[in-house]
Amino acid sequence: MYHFTALVTCLAILFYFFTGIQVSRARVAFGIKAPATSGHLDFDRVFRVQMNTLEWMPIFLPSLWLFAIYIGDLYAAVLGLIWIAGRGLYLTGYSKAAAKRGPGFAIQALAGVILWAGALGAIVWRIVQAS
Repeated sequence: MYHFTALVTCLAILFYFFTGIQVSRARVAFGIKAPATSGHLDFDRVFRVQMNTLEWMPIFLPSLWLFAIYIGDLYAAVLGLIWIAGRGLYLTGYSKAAAKRGPGFAIQALAGVILWAGALGAIVWRIVQAS
């Protein structure tokens, strides 16, 4: 079973939900009425955090699960937690200034690449071993 990976998946979804709440709060704070997606620099940054998180989810989630299946549940979960922590750092940095988003982005990108590359490597290894 993949209990740890399942828990991290739920936490990642919760984080994404949290970014949605942040966007809703920013809409009220800066007077940005739906369907507008820009209009105040502070709102724009909060909105981009949510959108960038959404853009990474299709990379992160399949990579997380493939890594868990082919390498291990605990290792995938730890890397998944690092990804979430990176997203959190990205959120706090980018919400303050665009120039402060780099460290959080780098952490989550590295975790995502490790998950993807690890899964790909393990899949190829098993295919080669089965031949």
